[in-house]
Amino acid sequence: MPDSQNQTQLVKEGKEAYARGDFTTAAQLFQTAAQGYATTGDKLSEAEMLNNCGVAYLRAGDGKAAFQAINGTPATFANAGDIRRQGLALGNLGDALDSVGRKQEAIPIYEQSADLLEQAGEEEMRAHVLQSLSKLQLRSGRQIEALATMEAGLEGFKKPSLKQRFLKKLLRIPFKMMGS
Repeated sequence: MPDSQNQTQLVKEGKEAYARGDFTTAAQLFQTAAQGYATTGDKLSEAEMLNNCGVAYLRAGDGKAAFQAINGTPATFANAGDIRRQGLALGNLGDALDSVGRKQEAIPIYEQSADLLEQAGEEEMRAHVLQSLSKLQLRSGRQIEALATMEAGLEGFKKPSLKQRFLKKLLRIPFKMMGS
């Protein structure tokens, strides 16, 4: 039976591998940590590690493995009443669905993620999700929706970068032209 010290060490090594860009190793370490948490019955820590694993797989370019790792974790967080982590997991799931070409399924997942993150007060994370949704809408030929979503996403940054401030001003132009 795995002990908590071993789990902590696996998580630490996974974060270190992720930080140095070794995403496949990070994913494997997070997967092993998730299995250890599953053995001890710690479902929330298991779901957290599976999300970390999925994000690492996404960064490694393996959308299918990311989807397999993340799928099911939003429900675990929902069952625990943890809307913040549920929202984050849904955002990750949206990324995974998008990466495997399931774009139409990703859209409502991103929308649900953004709603939950707003409820949880996670405006910056919500902004990132809305930016991902906007890019997907744009690729799906839904330009007006994409502009509105991007504008809403940019509003979530408390200290927008120069690029974000410029984009915000640029996005106002089409809406002024449409009279809204």
